[in-house]
Amino acid sequence: MRTRTVKASDVRPEWYVVDATGQTLGRLASHVAQILRGKGKPLYAPYIDNGDFVVVVNAGRVAITGTNKMSTKFYYRHSGYAGGLRSVSLAEMMAKHPERVLEHAIRGMLPRGPLGRHMYNKLKVYAGPEHPHQAQQPKEIELK
Repeated sequence: MRTRTVKASDVRPEWYVVDATGQTLGRLASHVAQILRGKGKPLYAPYIDNGDFVVVVNAGRVAITGTNKMSTKFYYRHSGYAGGLRSVSLAEMMAKHPERVLEHAIRGMLPRGPLGRHMYNKLKVYAGPEHPHQAQQPKEIELK
């Protein structure tokens, strides 16, 4: 029996919709990252992007565990200039841009480099229940 190798022409990506209401942030991010990488498919190969498109709705309703994580967890960025470090708490980020919290968590679970960036581009996150991807006929995924 021969080992089957995956080619880019064999990949047929599908579209999925995930509702983030009441889901724990890290567990949801882990499931979505696995779908983006294509690890649930029988023809998985780590060197090719055979993952699917994922649309996450209701990102503003994701559950955060921990007693005081909303005030002690910070997101940092640096402008590159001296004194250019900026920090935003999780509470501020959830109030202004709730979709960025989920995007940041999922991006950290994808591989680094060009392949990971290509996988990340298949992620669409929306704070509310509406999304503009009805034409792709996405399938609903119920996460436990």
